[in-house]
Amino acid sequence: MFDKSKVKLGIAPIAWTNDDMPDLGKENTFEQCVSEMALAGFTGSEIGNKYPKDAETLKKALELRGMQICNCWFSSFLTTKPYEETEKEFIKQVDFLKAMDAKIIGVSEQGHSIQGTDKAVFEEKYNMNDEEWNLLCTGLNKLGKIAKEKGISLTYHHHMGTVVQTEEETERFMNNTDPEYVSLLFDTGHFAYSGVDPLKMVQKYVKRIKHVHLKDIRPDVVDKVKNEKLSFLQGVRLGTFTIPGDGCIDFEPIFKVLEEAGYEGYMLVEAEQDPAIANPLEYAMKARKYIAEKTGL
Repeated sequence: MFDKSKVKLGIAPIAWTNDDMPDLGKENTFEQCVSEMALAGFTGSEIGNKYPKDAETLKKALELRGMQICNCWFSSFLTTKPYEETEKEFIKQVDFLKAMDAKIIGVSEQGHSIQGTDKAVFEEKYNMNDEEWNLLCTGLNKLGKIAKEKGISLTYHHHMGTVVQTEEETERFMNNTDPEYVSLLFDTGHFAYSGVDPLKMVQKYVKRIKHVHLKDIRPDVVDKVKNEKLSFLQGVRLGTFTIPGDGCIDFEPIFKVLEEAGYEGYMLVEAEQDPAIANPLEYAMKARKYIAEKTGL
């Protein structure tokens, strides 16, 4: 069993309001979102688009509910814009996270990304050349050094529709970044969606994992996305993702690998669905129950 003093559970606001598709959950308020997170038994959250931008206001709202910010998504454009532009925005985000007492920033390269477009997520994703790989990995090392000096760990979020989606791309990224400055944000759902066994990936990289996203996938929806050449966002609307225990991923051996490696930090449920179809509180409670049964947390 995990050590409860070292491993904590969080949940992402994307189940209540989707940042990429704001019509999904537009009726759900920030206050409802964080109240229901706490009610379901979670103590950590990432930052959503409806969250207060002022650290003091956000911290008070979370403290009232016994919660804290554990991570925030950051879009880098290291392959398509001057490095300085990304660094400037990165420092702002790191400083905000530090003010929130968070320890992690989750970076995803959005240069050449098709995740927010109508392009087919499998057929039309961009493949980087050697120069772009160098820009990405060199840039991440620089950003990671900045973050470390401020007490924050840079974790990289491999993601469908982006330049680091596949097993081969993840391996190249991991081999060409400095473990001192760059860690992996391990996402069970995105690995499974891309066609790679998440158990294999956690076994391979467990020593460099500093943040975990727990999400399951529905294989029939993934097949539909492939067969009909649908986009990432179309897949989300159809229900590609769901909570742990509600799809096809076997989480028990994954938890076992993390536990035996002495993983410390947050494991966070991040399963974006249409809240009109998958009631966020109901699914949060189901996820919490499942994780408790499998981990003792």
